[in-house]
Amino acid sequence: MASIRLISTDFDGTVVDHDGGPMVSDLLMERIESLRARGAVWAMNSGRTLGMMREGLQILPVHPDYLLTSEREVFRPAPGGGWEDFGDWNAKCREVHRGLFARTSDALMRIVDYVRERTQARAVYDAERPDGVIAGSEEELDHIVGFIEGVRKDLPMLHYQRNSVYLRFCHLAYHKGAALQELGRLLGIRRGAIFAAGDNHNDLPMLDGRYAGMPACPSNSIEPVRKSVRVAGGYVAAARCGDGVAEALDHFSRLDPRSPAMADQPQVVPSG
Repeated sequence: MASIRLISTDFDGTVVDHDGGPMVSDLLMERIESLRARGAVWAMNSGRTLGMMREGLQILPVHPDYLLTSEREVFRPAPGGGWEDFGDWNAKCREVHRGLFARTSDALMRIVDYVRERTQARAVYDAERPDGVIAGSEEELDHIVGFIEGVRKDLPMLHYQRNSVYLRFCHLAYHKGAALQELGRLLGIRRGAIFAAGDNHNDLPMLDGRYAGMPACPSNSIEPVRKSVRVAGGYVAAARCGDGVAEALDHFSRLDPRSPAMADQPQVVPSG
């Protein structure tokens, strides 16, 4: 088992508990600080935009080393404070999306018309371009997703990410897993040394084993996430939200060759 060198966590519902109990787990903050002291780095991998993520960080006693936002962009701390693009990934990502949305504008308007005329949901815009949908319930969003799937049959690169009642349009190749892979590449950290935890639909791309060798989820995760983590050989925690992530970190750290229990064992070079 490789050492945990990169920790990738979702924010809402994974690190932060909005539904009862302490909002932020002290246990998780302690575990992250302990792993950092041994050389690990922490990335917050969220569907929130950069601006929304800045606001969210105000409730955390410990801040991440990197931000992965909008399910696709990669940021590092800027020398003068704040956050800046890390590498050229974000520029490429934005260019790809500009091209995608220009080519699929008619399809996006078909989706917007369906949402306006056939549902109680509302479309969300970025400037004047449709950016996503906010539904009244997850059941309503299921119906909208069914319509979107029909529209994108001839436009496979037009995709979406969803979390609870929120949906964002995107390019098929850009998601939390792809952003995590790029961060790992920039830092020289292989898949086998990456831990990832999330709880909802938009976390699935980073939890299926392709981009993180140690996938995990807390007990409050939706069933598709729990199933994906199990299939990938990951860890489904008994505890919810941050306490569950701490539990999963403990699980993988017991196998960590730099943990106290294995201090006298030879180091293992990550294999994947």
